[in-house]
Amino acid sequence: MSGLFVSFEGIDGAGKSTHIARLHQHLFSRGLDVCLTREPGGTPLGESIREWVLHQPVDVLTEVLLMFAARAEHLRQVIRPALQAGRVVLCDRFSDATLAYQGAGRGVDRVMLRDLATQVEAGTRPSLTVLFDVPPAVSRARLEGLKAPDRFEREQQDFFERVRQGYLALAQAEPERFVVLDASQPMDAVTAALLRAVEARLG
Repeated sequence: MSGLFVSFEGIDGAGKSTHIARLHQHLFSRGLDVCLTREPGGTPLGESIREWVLHQPVDVLTEVLLMFAARAEHLRQVIRPALQAGRVVLCDRFSDATLAYQGAGRGVDRVMLRDLATQVEAGTRPSLTVLFDVPPAVSRARLEGLKAPDRFEREQQDFFERVRQGYLALAQAEPERFVVLDASQPMDAVTAALLRAVEARLG
């Protein structure tokens, strides 16, 4: 596949959405063909699953299987065709989110999660993953009063600390794929660091 696959990770309130939108605009202004998508989501099925897992009470195993079902369709319908067409794919969360949230956060067996990821991904993985790292106390303060919280945003601070540490462990294990940004910095500084990281991969 000739395109570039970039995923973006971080706990809720880390500022991913804002910075991804800025990156998208930057790449578009350069004349690049960009596919902007998200997980869970990206397809009609994925968006339906997103609404369900964010707002309906479900068992944790059901949550995991729904996430991977959405991902399988997302890869088949959106990500792989975009990469085959030589596009830059910017994906808000991918399999690392499942390892961090359901694995580190909820305590689901990570060997099982990795086996599922291997089967679903079938070799299609991000060549660059940008982790927006921020302390849970900062993310909670940012989210306070912005909107009605979903199932994940209602979790306690210790849950988000486990998720954060899960992300940092993934980044430490794959330093060639991950770029970790201090998302507690001023917004423009974080965006500048993001642009440098992506431009370096684009060459």
